[in-house]
Amino acid sequence: MKINIAIDGPSAAGKSTIARKLAEKMHYVHLDTGAMYRCTGMKAKKTGIDLEDEKALCAMLQKTQILLTPEGKVFLDGEDVTSLIRTDEISLAASAVSKHPEVRKDLVARQQQMAKAGGFIMDGRDIGTVVLPDAQVKVFMTASAAARAKRRYDQNIASGIPSESLEEITKEIEQRDYQDTHRSASPLTQATGAVVIDTSDMTIQQVCDAIWALAQPFVIKEEE
Repeated sequence: MKINIAIDGPSAAGKSTIARKLAEKMHYVHLDTGAMYRCTGMKAKKTGIDLEDEKALCAMLQKTQILLTPEGKVFLDGEDVTSLIRTDEISLAASAVSKHPEVRKDLVARQQQMAKAGGFIMDGRDIGTVVLPDAQVKVFMTASAAARAKRRYDQNIASGIPSESLEEITKEIEQRDYQDTHRSASPLTQATGAVVIDTSDMTIQQVCDAIWALAQPFVIKEEE
C-alpha cells in the first residue's frame, strides 16, 4: 500500500511547489489543502458572507463543491479558480476562515476521505497534527519571512498577478503567520515526529531531494 506524506509550514514556504514536484516523481497525488481554504474564503467574499460568521460559512460549504485534480487544477463549483485563489487578498481570507473549528471540521473530513487509499502528498497547516497524524513521513517546511515574501513577489510577477511591494507582502506574510499560529482551532505547529526543513537558502530540487530521502525507506518497503 502506498504511504502518505504530510507537509506543514507557514504561508509561502514553498509547500505546494515542492509537493507537486515530489508527487510527479513518486507518481503520487498532490492534495493542496490550502486551496480548499482559499476556495472557502474566495466564495465567502464573492457572496458577501462575513468571514467571522462561522455558522454562515458552514452553511455555504454545505452547498459548495471543491475539486482538486491530479494535474493541480482547482475547481470551485465547477469553475477553474487555480490562479484566482493565489492573490494576497484571498490568502488572508483563507487564514480568516480557517480559524473556525466547524469550517476546519468540514474540510478536514473531506481531506481524510480523499487520503484513505494512500499515495497522497498533502500540504497545509495541520496535516501532520490533525488531518494525517499517522502519515509515514512528516515534514515541517519553513523559511524566513523575507525569503517567503521574495518568492511570493516573484511568483506573482511570473504569473501576471498584480503584486504589492515586497515590504507590503512581507507584512502580510507576518500577519498570516501570527493568525495561523495563534488561532484556537488547529494552530500551525510542528507535528510530533516531523522533520524540520528550512528552505530559505535551498533550491526546489534540494528540498525535493531531502524529502525524497525521508520517504525512500518506506517506498522500498512498499515495492517489496
